[in-house]
Amino acid sequence: MSDATTTDLYEVTMAMSYLREGMTGPASFSLFVRDLPPERGFLVAAGLESALDYLSGLHVGPEDVDAFASALQRPPRDLEPLLGVEFTGDVRAVPEGRIVLAGEPLLEVTAPLPQAQLAETYVLNQLSHQTVIASKAARCFLAAAGHPVVDFSLRRTHGPQAGFQAARLAAMVGFAGTSNVAAATALGIPAVGTMAHSFVEAFSTEEEAFRAFARSHPGPVTLLVDTYDTEAGVRVAARVLRDLDRGPGSAVRLDSGDLGCLAVRTRSILDAAGLPDVRIVASGGLDEYAVDDLVRSGAPIDTYAVGTRVGVSADAPYLDSAYKMVEYDGRPVMKLSSAKVTAPGRKQVFRRIGYADVICLAGEHPADDGVPLLETVMRGGQRTGRRASLDECRQRFASDLRGLPSAARRIRDPIAPRATASERLGSLAARVRRRIAEQTAAASARASVPERTVSGPHGSVSR
Repeated sequence: MSDATTTDLYEVTMAMSYLREGMTGPASFSLFVRDLPPERGFLVAAGLESALDYLSGLHVGPEDVDAFASALQRPPRDLEPLLGVEFTGDVRAVPEGRIVLAGEPLLEVTAPLPQAQLAETYVLNQLSHQTVIASKAARCFLAAAGHPVVDFSLRRTHGPQAGFQAARLAAMVGFAGTSNVAAATALGIPAVGTMAHSFVEAFSTEEEAFRAFARSHPGPVTLLVDTYDTEAGVRVAARVLRDLDRGPGSAVRLDSGDLGCLAVRTRSILDAAGLPDVRIVASGGLDEYAVDDLVRSGAPIDTYAVGTRVGVSADAPYLDSAYKMVEYDGRPVMKLSSAKVTAPGRKQVFRRIGYADVICLAGEHPADDGVPLLETVMRGGQRTGRRASLDECRQRFASDLRGLPSAARRIRDPIAPRATASERLGSLAARVRRRIAEQTAAASARASVPERTVSGPHGSVSR
């Protein structure tokens, strides 16, 4: 079974209807986020590379037709119009790592209507999930204020693929490493890890556990010190590290309790033992809010390990994202339903200093300076260039972050910049709205005209 079946059923039913009706003209769909989640001042565009992988390989084969037919409880011959459908369209998108705002298209697809429709579910899934995780991780990076942050999320993410993506996205926004071995190996991210409480519990004493761990791992080690009594554990770890001359580069990890107070006591014990170079790693339910509190309190924590709350973006696990048609066969279209109005036409976003972004029509260029955000990344169903490297995505994020207003960077009560629409886009929206209103009124009038009954020699006839 191919990825063609990883879709919502209504994409299949619509695509089949389009094909039977001969509606294969070019359609443009825009993917955007209506509003930012609470406590967010920005988003980080992500998921594009996965979406392009899907589109470049999209092909409806015989086994897909059989699956569609089974889902619809219809004979396979009814679904044969879909056989052989593949993506041959164009994609313009914001490259991964760039900071984006509400209302701005992250991606626009232009392709024959059935193809553009079939692309919706997978593309929306990849960009929505990865953008929300990248944005959460970016806030942790900001909260740490220069302290290293590492990813411990794999065991709690919603599946191994999501865990791999979380590790990659965290690295993209500045994390220093990940516990995910597969991601570290595949992506060249530093692998990090310590030990579990079970390792300590397996030995008769903490000291036995620490010494055994150090024997197996030459060089710097990180010892988990809060299995029983944290301060006692720190003293034991200090003694073992000093005896084995493992101070420089080694660390102790605090995983529970009042991390700020425990870090102060831990630092005091380590310094008194002549181990000023032994670092303190903090973990245990951390997110950007907890990290921000610890950093602001002056807690002597060197590295923050974040997991569950970041890997699933616990406080904002989804985006109010949409993939909406904006043009069909040269005709601009828009949705007018309450609270979900969309803007017609293919678009471009121009970024000006201070994130005074302007959403324009494609091909339009505002009078003042601005940098276009959407780039052509696929033409005729093929990528226009090579896959972006993780380093390139990192550099984009770092560059965009430097220009982001301080109010948008705040962890609590951020103020997000708002993009504005160009005059030409506003005028097009008004014209399309009037056209739809006129068509709706005309259709309503036709429906409300009563039939006229004429009497004749053979009875009444309706006309």
